Amino acid sequence: MSIQSNWFTVEKIDDLTYAISEYGHWENVHSYLLIGKKCACLIDSGLGIGDITKIVDRLTDLPIMVITTHVHWDHIGGHRFFDQIYVHSAEAEWLRNGIPISLEDVRKNVIKEPISKPLPEGFDIYNYYPFTGEPSGELVDGEQIELGDRNFTIIHTPGHSPGHICIYEEDKGYLYTGDILYKGTVYAFYPSTDPVKLADSVQKLSQLDHVSRILPGHNDLEVSRDLLDKANCFCQSLKKNDLLYHGSGLHDCEDFKLQF
Repeated sequence: MSIQSNWFTVEKIDDLTYAISEYGHWENVHSYLLIGKKCACLIDSGLGIGDITKIVDRLTDLPIMVITTHVHWDHIGGHRFFDQIYVHSAEAEWLRNGIPISLEDVRKNVIKEPISKPLPEGFDIYNYYPFTGEPSGELVDGEQIELGDRNFTIIHTPGHSPGHICIYEEDKGYLYTGDILYKGTVYAFYPSTDPVKLADSVQKLSQLDHVSRILPGHNDLEVSRDLLDKANCFCQSLKKNDLLYHGSGLHDCEDFKLQF
């Protein structure tokens, strides 16, 4: 099932799980809505170009908790619409006080071409600010989150950012990977990134026993477990050849690339 809005595309993963995507923007950002028995979880809230609550409210009337994979502008844009926001402890200060990227650079990225859909009516880039606010709670590695009849585990996966997390729903075999793993180029060249930790995080994910589907933060939604295994082998090869450092350039492994 695919539900279209002026800005968002909603794709059904299963009866209680939806991808909410922004395909009109060059980043092809995905947020995910997980519906439980007593509440629902929104993994990331997208760019903040459109009002994501207009989609979420059509899919569930349950209370919403927002889980932040990492505090980058393209994943926290809709946080302002929600009351319950959770983030890894390593990035709680970024959420409170702002990400270490200039407002000018953020705004340039928001309206960078190509943008293939009309921007929502009333959107003004000069009124666009990355979200800041007090988190409702700080997450730690291994923490269990319960939605009533759905449970998932927080996995700390630094590298792309210090407090990056993945979300593992073992019962379904779903692994929500944020910006650690997707088809395309994963970035770890900013001062706040760490190529060695990113490689370690990919290896950590590859050791999970039951992953039936990878649900990434960007680009193609059809990502198999094979990409995770391939990415891990690639990262270990880069490590062996001493290439896990800032400035080593673009490393290409077909569907998976790394920019250090």
